[in-house]
Amino acid sequence: MVETQKADLRWGVEQRLEFIEFRLFWEGHVNRGDLMGAFGVSVNQASTDLNRYIGMAPDNMQYDKSARAYVRGTAFAPLYLKPDASRYLAQLRSVADGILDRADAWIGQFPSYDATPTPARGVNAKTLRSVIAAIRRSEAIEVKYQSLSRPEPSWRWIAPHAVGFDGFRWHTRAFCLTDQSFRDFLLSRIIETRGTKPSEAEAEADADWNEQVTLEIGAHPELSDTQQKVIALDYGMRSGKAKIPVRKALLYYALKRLGLDTDPAARRPQDQQIVLLNGAELGTKPLAQTSVSRMED
Repeated sequence: MVETQKADLRWGVEQRLEFIEFRLFWEGHVNRGDLMGAFGVSVNQASTDLNRYIGMAPDNMQYDKSARAYVRGTAFAPLYLKPDASRYLAQLRSVADGILDRADAWIGQFPSYDATPTPARGVNAKTLRSVIAAIRRSEAIEVKYQSLSRPEPSWRWIAPHAVGFDGFRWHTRAFCLTDQSFRDFLLSRIIETRGTKPSEAEAEADADWNEQVTLEIGAHPELSDTQQKVIALDYGMRSGKAKIPVRKALLYYALKRLGLDTDPAARRPQDQQIVLLNGAELGTKPLAQTSVSRMED
């Protein structure tokens, strides 16, 4: 019966019911004002949503007259929300980074929080728009690109087919018509764009982008048993290892971000913390030297 009711709901209504569960799960209470503030609905609509939810899940919340709010029931079992710590923390991070306004987050009472600052990357909005348009239209675009390997920026034609994030910077994955190969181009280093033209380059031909590899990481073997257990908890390891899928084109960046791009013996075990278990399978030594991602730096 509940599944039938869920299937019949409009998307906006379902979003509001999921919001009710979000507040119940994370904060333990919800009221009409919460719905009105988050979605701009009327008092009557907020009441209707709360009553609809009670009808579908009567044991999930009860009205507390003193608090003038619905509080989470002891038998609470969400219907719409999949409780996810990463989703909650992502909202905090987005607010801290200025990406999301506090009023647009589903969190009602924010805990004290902050985040280590990330240097702002100078991606020009018009440049990004041009690259995205070229991706949509399967076109090549002429860009003025500043590479570290050249003293002055130069014009070149690239045929972008995707964008990627390496943990710090945004790239476009593109076929370089000059070098006749797929490469990564930092969006912040595209100084200017001009004409476009049809492109015959196909995303399916970018083998490194389309191939998935798996990193297997484990706690540093020179840590004590207790320390290894702590690291296993940090990384959600099972049976002593964690598996991280990544595109082959992003492998270089993933290894670098995890601190696995250098010899683990170069750092103290307490600082290194994790090691790559399947380095031989991935061929990481030649990767670190030649960079399979072929980044245009």
